Amino acid sequence: MADEASAGRFDFVIVGAGSAGCVLANRLSEDPNVTVALLEAGGKNESILVKMPAGVGNLIANKGVSNWGFETTPQAHLDGRSLYQPRGRGWGGSSAINGMIYIRGHARDYDHWRQMGLTGWGYADVLPYFKRAQHHEDGADAWNGEGGPLWVSRGPPGDPIYKAVIQAGAQAGFPVTRDFNGYQQEGVGPYHLTIRDGERWSASAAYLRPIIGARPNLRIISNAQAARVIFENKRAVGVEFSAGRNQPLQRIFASREVLVCGGAFQSPHLLMLSGIGPAEELRKLGVDVVHDAPEVGRNLQDHLDVCVIYEMTKPISMFSKTKGLKQPMIGLQYMLTKQGPGRTNHLHAGAFLKTRGELDRPDIQLHVVNAVMIDHARVKPDRDGFTIHACQLRPESRGTVKLASRNPFDAPLIDPNYLAEETDRRTMRDAVRLVRSIVGQDALNLYRGPEMRPGGHVRTDAEIDAWIRQTAETIYHPVGTVRMGADDKAPLDDQLRVRGVDGLRVIDASVMPTLIGGNTNAPTIMIAEKLSDIIRGKPTLPRQEASIAEDQRAGAA
Repeated sequence: MADEASAGRFDFVIVGAGSAGCVLANRLSEDPNVTVALLEAGGKNESILVKMPAGVGNLIANKGVSNWGFETTPQAHLDGRSLYQPRGRGWGGSSAINGMIYIRGHARDYDHWRQMGLTGWGYADVLPYFKRAQHHEDGADAWNGEGGPLWVSRGPPGDPIYKAVIQAGAQAGFPVTRDFNGYQQEGVGPYHLTIRDGERWSASAAYLRPIIGARPNLRIISNAQAARVIFENKRAVGVEFSAGRNQPLQRIFASREVLVCGGAFQSPHLLMLSGIGPAEELRKLGVDVVHDAPEVGRNLQDHLDVCVIYEMTKPISMFSKTKGLKQPMIGLQYMLTKQGPGRTNHLHAGAFLKTRGELDRPDIQLHVVNAVMIDHARVKPDRDGFTIHACQLRPESRGTVKLASRNPFDAPLIDPNYLAEETDRRTMRDAVRLVRSIVGQDALNLYRGPEMRPGGHVRTDAEIDAWIRQTAETIYHPVGTVRMGADDKAPLDDQLRVRGVDGLRVIDASVMPTLIGGNTNAPTIMIAEKLSDIIRGKPTLPRQEASIAEDQRAGAA
């Protein structure tokens, strides 16, 4: 029943077929007595670039069918630059264009939520939902699940640069961690990936495509951008949507609930278009206020990232592997055999490290790429090299998402307010020095060439800070703009119901009150898994205590 864009009445209307929306469409439609409609502004995302893991660079770099390609407002602490903000569009949402790294964050991130008064969101509460979602190719253990929709695999050995960086990290005194989602996050090690048999395993591949045509109670309407939530007496009863900027509006109705799953930028955008947000700001744009919610669109947090780049002394990076006719041959080989360099994301190693010894958990994350990566791969490399991304995991700076106009097709005003706090500036500066301490180890002598960025001449605090202001970019983990909280100021309660109205929830990364220490796709899927039980009135999964350690080396591989 996919793609029949006709209005109707359903028990649930889900807005957005991203990481959360795909989960909810699957889990809610498991009940044959429940009808579900899923609205998605984009298409089915059937491009070979989406399916082929090595296509990730093209997807992120290019605004288009699968990528909204937003821009921020000029950033006051980044030399006034407007930063590119890729966001997934179409089935799978950002899980259809992301780096396919499976990371949950640190256990203490979730215990912090519980300490904030969010009952049911501690690590022991959410771990069973991470495991239910997951099928780890190595099988189940205390931290990993088996039999779930989301396939998680170990990265292949890959190019020797990945092993060398891990060895260099060990030489620099850091533990080697076999599973960043297990007993100990801190350390250097291999990433686990949402890739199955050489194919990107997005939320759509995991949750949506397997049930297409098998559930008559589920309708998917693609190319349907939500314009506003419809209210009757402060109860959400449906959604207005349109196939395009100059196309007529259509209406679809929900007998039970409207579930907004647009992500950290577009969920607050839709709420404000619908009259839920800071009342004075909405009135200035001519939006009728349904409920004054001053914090909708506030609390934006994101992982800011810098790329420390080195030339490589051997021709083994993606530059040499894709020169000339080699690149189209990679695509052809993949299409014909699903073999070759197209099978993987070329992000096989990384690290979670502390910039200060007194911290109780890592505060920076590293991603190693066997290529020169500048400006989201929009600058094409001219030589062999490798890149180490470094991002701060828990920024103190907070930004906003606001309406640009009443027109739902106008992008929101995104202001992450990066590096507004001195702690963030210091952490990013320390991260650059920490990367240099690893790359300077003997394990990388065989591959390490001159430092391209920032360059060996950039040494002082002022020089490093200036380079960060000139080059830092997002690494694609915005959260927090419709936060859940125990306090009345929070837009959502601990069951993600929108305060002040009925029949409306928000379920996606925007609900996170604080940014977790890692990539955000797996946590978003977990949130939707948990909410599907709450919405259906099912008992939540039993808590599971699983020990963690940060200050011990035992348990690391």
